[in-house]
Amino acid sequence: MLDQACALVSERDLASAVEVLERALQVDFDDPDVITSLKYVKFWHERERQLAGIGHEFERGQFLLDQWPLFDAFVRRMARCEPCIQAIRRFVFGTALDLFDTLLRESDAHDPELLLRIGRCHKGLGAYDSAVTYLEAAAAERPSDAEVTAELADAYALTNDVPAAKAFFREAFFLDPQRVHLQVLESQMIQALTEKAAEFGHESDELLEWLPVYGVLYGVFNVKRELRSIEYGKLKQSIYSLERELRDGRSRRELVEPRLINRYFWLIDHLIAAGDDAAKVDEVLLKLRALNDRVYRLYTN
Repeated sequence: MLDQACALVSERDLASAVEVLERALQVDFDDPDVITSLKYVKFWHERERQLAGIGHEFERGQFLLDQWPLFDAFVRRMARCEPCIQAIRRFVFGTALDLFDTLLRESDAHDPELLLRIGRCHKGLGAYDSAVTYLEAAAAERPSDAEVTAELADAYALTNDVPAAKAFFREAFFLDPQRVHLQVLESQMIQALTEKAAEFGHESDELLEWLPVYGVLYGVFNVKRELRSIEYGKLKQSIYSLERELRDGRSRRELVEPRLINRYFWLIDHLIAAGDDAAKVDEVLLKLRALNDRVYRLYTN
């Protein structure tokens, strides 16, 4: 009966799945998988009723994607039933994919918002190669979008393209850490790094700023690229602005400090790659040491 319920969920018939699980509970009211699965399905059956009141396809698909992290948090508070979770994955991401696919066929095939969400749906369904295809298309439309870049990095990691994943994660957190949505990233690489950063007491928006710092310190973000001259100029200007923000106390130090440290790392990498005078590298290292001695020692040891 549990198998039957999971099949019904995959077929998007949640009401029937609830009925089957309730009958299964009458047969064995102590079965942990039945109890857990019934809670799972009722969670989504309620969301399905809410979904019926949303008119536009894009908003309906987005609603499903937004509910998935909430469901993930819900699951973490109880026992797991993997067959049911996988069936619910097929329901959630399959339904959302159909909605976004319909919109893509009816509108601009290069719409980065739709391409991003279709890529996310394929990732949720475990179709990682397809996810890469759509996310690469989205990134081509928005090459400087941290959200898209992080999703693409995640998909690369899930296809075991580790160098590309490291490079694109590093890029995403350089562009704008606050635009990276950790709750939709599934690769072990970023999850392990997040857990490591959280051990130091960082959380919420502060955690996002510190992630690239620990990514460098622990050798995760070790795939680098050369900066173009215009990027080098923007990097120096960004460093100057952040240093001034710290001096003036105009912004939250717990956010500005890790972002500045990450830019120091990028500047050092650029100076070394360009073969600049070692004195310039030493100058940046002295700034890093004055800013955060603990990070300086981890970085140089």
